[in-house]
Amino acid sequence: MQDWQRPGRQYPNHVALFMPSLGGGGVERVMINLAGAFVERGLRVDLLVCCAEGRSRDRLPAQVNLVELKAGLAGWARLLIIATDLGLKPLLRPILLSFRGTKKFRYLPDVADYVRREQPQVILAAQTKPNLMALWARQVAGAATRVVISEHSSTPPDISSTEMKRKWRWRFFPSLGARVYSGADAIIAVSQGTADDLARHAGIPRERITTIYNPIVSPILLSQSKAPLDHPWFQPSSPPVILGVGRLVEQKDFPTLLRAFARVRTQREARLVILGEADPNRPEMRADLMALATRLGVEKDVALPGFVANPFAYMVRATVFVLSSIWEGLPSALIEALACGCPVVSTDCPSGPSEILEKGKYGALVPVGDDGALADAILSLFRTPPNREWLRQRGAMFAVESAADRYLDVLSNAG
Repeated sequence: MQDWQRPGRQYPNHVALFMPSLGGGGVERVMINLAGAFVERGLRVDLLVCCAEGRSRDRLPAQVNLVELKAGLAGWARLLIIATDLGLKPLLRPILLSFRGTKKFRYLPDVADYVRREQPQVILAAQTKPNLMALWARQVAGAATRVVISEHSSTPPDISSTEMKRKWRWRFFPSLGARVYSGADAIIAVSQGTADDLARHAGIPRERITTIYNPIVSPILLSQSKAPLDHPWFQPSSPPVILGVGRLVEQKDFPTLLRAFARVRTQREARLVILGEADPNRPEMRADLMALATRLGVEKDVALPGFVANPFAYMVRATVFVLSSIWEGLPSALIEALACGCPVVSTDCPSGPSEILEKGKYGALVPVGDDGALADAILSLFRTPPNREWLRQRGAMFAVESAADRYLDVLSNAG
């Protein structure tokens, strides 16, 4: 027995992790952190992805076996889903009549082939479509592989908006969730709020869902935070910098952050940096944000440099980190900022920030979309910043090692 194993617990020696891609988002960082922790413990780890290119590929540990899935015919994938004996009626709208939203399901035949061929002891999937495919693939393959699924985001507060109606997950998941997810050997949510939301919207008994906070803080993160940063706005004599991090999408609500920044600028000199790339489906978001900055008269003090491989060097030097999201699951960037000792302000969105910040103990929580309250909280931190070491200690609560142990406990007990 290895020294990290718990007495009487039989850990799996072959684990498959399944996520959509190797992009630069929080889910990708979480799964790669888990993959690294698992291989360090001597496990065989396969990482299944629909697209093997992306910002996170360079972070993948060499010992992890990367499996790039092949897309099959959409019609064949639909037939396989029907073959799982769910019946035609519950599948009619979400699967058979929804073409744009089910493109990723074309990878289902290859997932099933992988399960049949490699016979991993357990699959850990992340996000709704990989979760569904992992469960369907096991049935198609007729394998004994255990399936553990994980949800990383809560439901948006207003799914009636035009933007949300276009999202397959928000439109169709409630009708499939309870029926398909009930077949999982274990269900993980990344926060208590996400677990409550999943139980409410999918009709899953709350006691079936285990909450495990994301594995975020690692020695690599802390090392990268100490890297030099060649940016004129972060020099010691420069005005304070407000930092936002995240994809330029509706969920992150950067327009509210811009409006709050404009309010701050009426009272004192400051600058705003937002790190993150636009969604490929909404490339105009960057231009829209800069146009808003121009209308607010703050464009000269706003920078949107796009994706940055090492945001931690920015976090450790920023005066304030702001999360302005409308909804989350467990926002990795907020935890990373704490781990870097950066004072934080967050919207009290569903879900995650209140749990991370212990209801405001480690950073102010303000109402979603309230730029006035956001500006007041930022100015308060300018005047009275908290002790940075105290914030780092809170961030350390989300260490990779402790989260990996909890995941392995669930993977071992699944089924």
